[in-house]
Amino acid sequence: MLDADRASRRLGIEITDAGPGRATARMRVTADMVNGHAIAHGGYVFLLADTAFAYACNSHGPVTVAASADITFVAQASEGDELVATAQEQVRYGRSGLYDVTVRRGDEVIAEFRGRSRTIGPARS
Repeated sequence: MLDADRASRRLGIEITDAGPGRATARMRVTADMVNGHAIAHGGYVFLLADTAFAYACNSHGPVTVAASADITFVAQASEGDELVATAQEQVRYGRSGLYDVTVRRGDEVIAEFRGRSRTIGPARS
């Protein structure tokens, strides 16, 4: 899946762990990712969390996409920070699922993300 995910690859996102219902992704905040306040733009933090979510909800095989997601920003990140997003499946029911993702800089929580998934097709070959 990462080979086809040009957006995540272009931003330097790496998948460091994955298994049934879980995934971990990391990304270093670059100068191109900071906003006018010199802090990481929230869209990039969301994208990192969304990438971990995507790997967790697709870990069971069938093609699964986000039905909705929201994020709460807890602390700011800065250029040079390495952020790690850890996704964990909470429940799957029918074709839907619920996943929580925590984004951290070291031990500090940067953001909490909740994603709702929907299975739309068979596994990709």
